[in-house]
Amino acid sequence: MSDERFARSVVYICAHSDEGAMGFIINQLQPVQFPDLLRQIGVIGEEDLIILPDRAQHMVVRNGGPVDRTRGFVLHSDDYMVDSTMPVSDDVCLTATVDILRAIYGGGGPERALMALGYSGWAPGQLEMEVAENGWLTCDAPLDMLFDSDIEGKYSRLMLHMGIDMSRLVSDAGHA
Repeated sequence: MSDERFARSVVYICAHSDEGAMGFIINQLQPVQFPDLLRQIGVIGEEDLIILPDRAQHMVVRNGGPVDRTRGFVLHSDDYMVDSTMPVSDDVCLTATVDILRAIYGGGGPERALMALGYSGWAPGQLEMEVAENGWLTCDAPLDMLFDSDIEGKYSRLMLHMGIDMSRLVSDAGHA
């Protein structure tokens, strides 16, 4: 992959059609903490920081990608649904409104959630071309890996999940 923003990235693809593709990098962190983000966008006040539920205190904010980096998205389990929630798969949904942030702050919301700022987007045919040029490796997304908290180990664990020995992986194919 020639784009350094995606070096060693694990991207969860949420939408793929003739119109393009959309996904989120799930193994890169943003420099902002979730409680600070809630305060910055006015969901909570400074005085509320001490009463945040543990889950909200420890939730990390990920760099979802280079597109629309100030917009927030929450990938989450299917146990939380509001009108703006979009199913992504049988088990995963996407909500991009402040309602879900309020629910998480209030101790409710989905059982499993991943907060991202920005997203990764591809024009029609672009992702297919990058995959054909060996720019990406693809596999089904194990749910436990999508939502787990081991951000730094996600790439190497996913490679093991796919049966790939990193010491034998090369970026260029040989020519005979």
